[in-house]
Parts: sequence; structure tokens; C-alpha cells
Amino acid sequence: MKPLKYILPVAMIVLLMWGCGNTSQSDRLPADIVNNPVSASNEISAKVPKIEFAHKEHDFGKLIQGEKVTYAFKFKNTGNADLIISDVSSSCGCTVPKYTEKPVKPGETGVLKVTFDSDGRKGFQHKTVTVVTNTIPNTTLLKIKAMVIVPGSNH
Repeated sequence: MKPLKYILPVAMIVLLMWGCGNTSQSDRLPADIVNNPVSASNEISAKVPKIEFAHKEHDFGKLIQGEKVTYAFKFKNTGNADLIISDVSSSCGCTVPKYTEKPVKPGETGVLKVTFDSDGRKGFQHKTVTVVTNTIPNTTLLKIKAMVIVPGSNH
């Protein structure tokens, strides 16, 4: 029984050491493929796109319950590489974003349309739209708000 008490821990140590060093050179990424364009001083050293929205928030004001309204958030690529919007999501199913899926060249503009459906909503509404791009940082938060009035109520 005594030898088994010593063999098991030694076997575990050997397996652990073998598993940690089992990465071959072919499994590793070459150093030149890894590119971090931001330095420690927060300076950007590579060509990267930059998304600038004319406005990041829109107030639809007062709406009658059931109205559908749309706002176009206008943006510009002020960077020096193609801007790609990879995903746009909203905080609620009542808010539907539509955006261009083609790259936006440096200096060009684009539009991201957000439609809000007030059906079944009442009172103050505040919704967010998250835009994911190939910029630094890679997410931008847009906001819409509205006061939904129910016909026949005191609001």
C-alpha cells in the first residue's frame, strides 16, 4: 500500500508537467500576425477606422401608443482604414436597428436607422442600441427615448 501512496502523486506531477509543455511550435501564432495598434501611452500606431456619430442620443418626444417612429443616426469614418459594422443590437424587441453591411471607407459617411414601435408601451421609454465595429473601442452606445401616451389616459 505504501508504494501506491507515492506512485500516484508522482504520476500526477509527471502528467501535469507533460500537459503544460505539450504545445508545439506549429500551434502558436507567429509574432508578426499579432498587432495591438494601441501603445501604453494610448497612442494608436496602426491604420484603424474611427466612427464618429453626429448625435448619440435622440428624443422622439411624445408619442401616441402604437406609433412607429424612425431616427437615422448619421456617422462618419474619421479614421484611416475601412470601417466595418459587425453587429448592432437593441435593448428591447420594440427597437429595430438597420445598418449598412458594406465597409465605410475613410472620410465616407453612413446611416444607422433605428425604428421604435410604441405598441404596448406606456410612459417614459429609454432604449439603447449597441453598435459593434472594428474600431477602438469596438462598441458605441446609442440612446433613444420617448414619452408614450395612452389615448384616454391622463398622461
